[in-house]
Amino acid sequence: MADAFISWHPDSILIGNRKTARWDYEQGLMLKALERVWQRTGDPKYFTYIQKDLDQFVREDGSIRTYKLEDYNLDNLTTGHALLTLAQTSVPKQEKYVKAAQYLRKQLDGQPRTKEGGFWHKKVYPNQMWLDGLYMAEPFYAEYSQAFNQPASFDDVAKQFALIEKHLVDPKTGLMYHGYDESKEQKWANKTTGQSPNFWDRGMGWYAMALVDVLDYFPQNHPQRQQLVKDVQRLAPVLAKYQDAKTGTWSLVVDQAGRKGNYAEASGSSMFVYMLAKGVRLGYLDKKFGAVAQKGYDGLLKQFVATEADGGLAFNGTVSVGGLGGNPYRDGSFEYYISEPLRKNDLKGVGPFILASLEMEQANGPRPGQGKTVGLDYYFNNEYRKSALTGAQERFHYTWEDRMHSGFNLWGNQFRSLGASTVAIPTAPTAASLKNVNVYIIVDPDTKKETTKPNFVQAADVKAVTEWVKAGGVLMLMANDTANCDIKHFNQLAQAFGIRFTDTSLNMVKGSQFEEGKVDLTGGNNVFKTAKTAYIKELSTLALTGPAKPLVKQGDQIIIATATLGKGTVLAVGDPWLYNEYTDGRKIPAEFENFKAGNDLATWLLQQAGN
Repeated sequence: MADAFISWHPDSILIGNRKTARWDYEQGLMLKALERVWQRTGDPKYFTYIQKDLDQFVREDGSIRTYKLEDYNLDNLTTGHALLTLAQTSVPKQEKYVKAAQYLRKQLDGQPRTKEGGFWHKKVYPNQMWLDGLYMAEPFYAEYSQAFNQPASFDDVAKQFALIEKHLVDPKTGLMYHGYDESKEQKWANKTTGQSPNFWDRGMGWYAMALVDVLDYFPQNHPQRQQLVKDVQRLAPVLAKYQDAKTGTWSLVVDQAGRKGNYAEASGSSMFVYMLAKGVRLGYLDKKFGAVAQKGYDGLLKQFVATEADGGLAFNGTVSVGGLGGNPYRDGSFEYYISEPLRKNDLKGVGPFILASLEMEQANGPRPGQGKTVGLDYYFNNEYRKSALTGAQERFHYTWEDRMHSGFNLWGNQFRSLGASTVAIPTAPTAASLKNVNVYIIVDPDTKKETTKPNFVQAADVKAVTEWVKAGGVLMLMANDTANCDIKHFNQLAQAFGIRFTDTSLNMVKGSQFEEGKVDLTGGNNVFKTAKTAYIKELSTLALTGPAKPLVKQGDQIIIATATLGKGTVLAVGDPWLYNEYTDGRKIPAEFENFKAGNDLATWLLQQAGN
């Protein structure tokens, strides 16, 4: 479906019947969906599309074509997620995306609020909070707060959800009204509660997606995080109750499925499937809701997905719009909602369907990491740089969080997609620090050139890690060429498993002569089930003694090796070759399958942890 979307909008995203592109929430929704496809596949065409689209709007000074801050319209913030993606990725002119994200964020400083502190949906809709607005603003607000290290803002994010739960949840059904008017002046507003009169599926869908997405950025220790999880848990059984037993979909006006004129609606149904499946995957919801999501997804495929004459996909059944007030006036009645026309391939349905599809693909795929934890060493590898966003010092280089070329963010996504949790281990390895870790990865220990006071591997570290492996731990050692890695001390650990990183460096690539970094993985096909060829440059070769065995060789040189000790397993390679620069598909030729290899390796490591 993502490819179909690109075929419909090859040059720019045109919304509805517009003739020209403009900064818009549907644009932001689609760019987020494409980013998720890129992260899932490693195919650079999706990233390229995102960057190309943003570059039509973002100027060198960070200003944004067609965007007007003074409109104070929450819909205009949704595309901020894509700005933050590029602001944290190695791209040319990165600074303009940082400035543009900062410019969008300024809108929230002046956004009009209700007396209780809730954001007005738009300046032209005074005193009103709509369900839609939570998706338009809060995931961006939360992600920005995380990226720019503004923890106090999470209180404000949580407040927006608390106000929606307070004012828009129907106590009898648990369903949610589309909006409320604090002043109770609107014709559609209940004169006692200020609520609009009906439960619109897409309004609830926006809110459902906002809940599970904002939790991606909310600090684990924030006092309101658990309340947001409870909000997810409150909503899920309500959605299950109102799911159509026959089709698995949901109705446009959710509680009136049998009423004449009502119908199964595609966008809200897709949003509900996404929320339920993601909630189960991340452990917010009981596994039983996975069956609700699956039934819903089966309904989406049967009811709304069609194949065109040319073989391309189409997505039907999305209502084109739904709102309150305005001109012509929308009164929020049942008759109003069913009067709005359906639109084929409407992006408000296509985007959530892609997101739901990605979740269901993960739900139905292999999950060898379920209940397991992958720990990445931040002690022996302990480098810092100046943040492009905050100007403060930040940890980088082979870390889960680092989304620049130098990080392991994409590889971390692969572990998480396989069901595992990823954590950082910033202290020396001990029985306590490794207690709940199933896979432990140590990468490129620092030299004095990289860190003023490096933490060299000591005898106590070797003892702790060796005992942990004997007890069943899975250890991965990733060195580097001798000029960039403390191989001397690292070998004290590696040799405990019959492995030694040598002084011989292989695949010394000159410029863009990528073929000089080619490594044939087929000899290691018990680990690399799908990837055949990798790009690994400037690596340290291995020398082995029992119990270590070669896995991948290049001529007489050993590139990757494995070993077993007690109940545990060790894999070693002389380079950190799975960092973003060589897995995101944007730099090396497509013949090199580093992204696939990363997934193969993550799968194998997690499988060993279960043996």
